[in-house]
Amino acid sequence: MTLECNVIGAGLAGSECAFQLAKRGVKVKLYEMRPTKMTPAHKTENFAEFVCSNSLGSDDITNASGLLKKEMSMLGGELIKIVYETQVPAGGALAIDRELFSKTVTEKIKSNSNIEVISEEVIKIPDTPTVIASGPLTSSAFTDDIKKFTNSEYLYFFDAIAPIVEKDSINFDKAFYANRYDKDEDNPAYINCPMNKEEYERFYEYLINAPKIELKEFEKGAKFFESCLPIEVLASRGVDTLRFGPMKPVGLVDKRTGEENYAVVQLRQDNSAKSLYNLVGFQTNLKWGAQKELLQLIPGLEDVNIVRYGVMHRNTFINSPKLLNPTLQTRARKDLFFAGQISGTEGYTESIASGLLAGINMSRHLKGEPLLELPKDTMLGALTHYISNPQNTNFQPINSNWGIVPSIELPKKERKNKKLKNELLANRAINSLKSIL
Repeated sequence: MTLECNVIGAGLAGSECAFQLAKRGVKVKLYEMRPTKMTPAHKTENFAEFVCSNSLGSDDITNASGLLKKEMSMLGGELIKIVYETQVPAGGALAIDRELFSKTVTEKIKSNSNIEVISEEVIKIPDTPTVIASGPLTSSAFTDDIKKFTNSEYLYFFDAIAPIVEKDSINFDKAFYANRYDKDEDNPAYINCPMNKEEYERFYEYLINAPKIELKEFEKGAKFFESCLPIEVLASRGVDTLRFGPMKPVGLVDKRTGEENYAVVQLRQDNSAKSLYNLVGFQTNLKWGAQKELLQLIPGLEDVNIVRYGVMHRNTFINSPKLLNPTLQTRARKDLFFAGQISGTEGYTESIASGLLAGINMSRHLKGEPLLELPKDTMLGALTHYISNPQNTNFQPINSNWGIVPSIELPKKERKNKKLKNELLANRAINSLKSIL
């Protein structure tokens, strides 16, 4: 008997889900509305497009995100393989050439004999086995139908994207290459633009008074996701907030001067050709003219060429604690799963990981096998248990983090040793996952 499944959305979660189903012999109909209907954030018609940043964070297992990547590899993740194939230098972070990554994913999906790509907008939940991975920018028509199924209102917040600039337009008489604390100093991944106190205060004054793009009426009163706040929102919290956040100067010294800077703007490599760089922590909803004037106030960027301006868009997610099991299967309908940011996970790595688990479990469901419920002491298990916990009555999207993992007791003299604790948690998770694979 032929096993079949619909996957709605060819973003990070949907693409990973499709790969997992296909390699288990399931015939997949992968629906993607782009390019017929675009979203406010996507720029291409390729699958698994990175729209906010090109970084997936750390791949060190003592970091929560790094452990999640390790677990994905152990579970047979397909996109994580492509991530490493398209990696670009980023110091301690794992960053990709986003164009090459999406292009590679698209080519592999389209050449997979078990995946049929259907380029059209889905407006009704199919009544056959389906994984909904339509993402945070789910179309309004499909959103309305999901609302009917969930019998509850959606929550939503806003996500902002940072500008990307051409490296050749940066003035390196002022800017300099360096990683924080000279980590891997022979391969500096960041371009740094230093500011003195006067330059910073002028920049700050312009930023807090710069004109913003007006929200539509239905968007007003929206919630921001804390880890992706627009820079102007951060700045509104106080004059020094940016200097202790995305513009902190600690560990960044221009060796030509040896001076300690008052603030530093960092730019991270965005493509493998090293021709494009994105501004770290500069997600924004300023009007484009204001963005250009703001960037020109940054030493080294006076004549910068902006190839993509920052934008802000609405992110939509379901109230997962009322709707999902830790397997990502809906409680009301056994042949319907959710994955990706619409399920309440936040972050690139988390989206891919949830698509991976949804694909594995949909395949098991179709074959009549027990679903895989990951242990809570693994990072992905902790994440899926968190978003599906009915006691979570004030639900907000969440990244992988150590706070959702069951703690571990250290000897009294070691309790402040955070690195040791994280190592023990990571090793426990890896051993726990090994025991069920």
